[in-house]
Amino acid sequence: MPEGDTVFRAARMLDAALAGGTVTRFDLRVPQLATADLTGEQVHAVVPRGKHLLARIGPWTLHSHLKMEGEWHVYRPGERWRAPAFRARAIVGTTDAEAVGFDLAEIALVPTDRENELVGYLGSDPLSDGWDLDEAARRVGADPRAIHVAVLDQRNVAGFGNVYANEMLFVRGIHPAAPGTQVDARGLLEVGTRMIRANRDRVERTFTGVDRRGERMWVYGRERRPCRRCGTPILASALGADATRERNVFWCPRCQT
Repeated sequence: MPEGDTVFRAARMLDAALAGGTVTRFDLRVPQLATADLTGEQVHAVVPRGKHLLARIGPWTLHSHLKMEGEWHVYRPGERWRAPAFRARAIVGTTDAEAVGFDLAEIALVPTDRENELVGYLGSDPLSDGWDLDEAARRVGADPRAIHVAVLDQRNVAGFGNVYANEMLFVRGIHPAAPGTQVDARGLLEVGTRMIRANRDRVERTFTGVDRRGERMWVYGRERRPCRRCGTPILASALGADATRERNVFWCPRCQT
């Protein structure tokens, strides 16, 4: 699933292409919004909020969530799309650019003054100007569930996904099943903030500081391979708030105690 850094880059790309322009084409290919038409409205901005994208157009906000497979492309008017048209769920065009959202899992259109109805429940976002480390640490540190689950709960902190949770916990030496109430939540989130801010401008994330294929991760996806610190084989399991939301968890049994 795209995490906060991916969504940040998508918002920046869409904002650069659309902001300030007037909508000349607006097409939402989902039944409940098929008749919506914002043609003639001005695109004010496209901003990220955790894993959510908010395109503010006229008095409206077009909300989208990428989930596992969603992506936004930007094209010149008339340019051939790089994905098949049947996968397109949203199209916003101006005289200078055409933004197409493919395989979007969630789309909503609400008045901008009701934006919080969609994203108001989210915790603070480490990539936003209003990042509140103290509040995020308070929420994560008060969560009695496994720390891996607590970090992934977007109500506690917005933007971190499974890759970040695994890598953050390794760097801080924390076992993924440790209760959030027994963890230095502030220290963990400080590490996560540095990671996601360093990666927001990279196409390929790196957590080790090495930007070479196969060397960018400490533990994620490295089951049975030697820990880069101590050589102990990396273990893997699954954790989640419930069976439907379990995520793959990777850790070093020696470094993360």
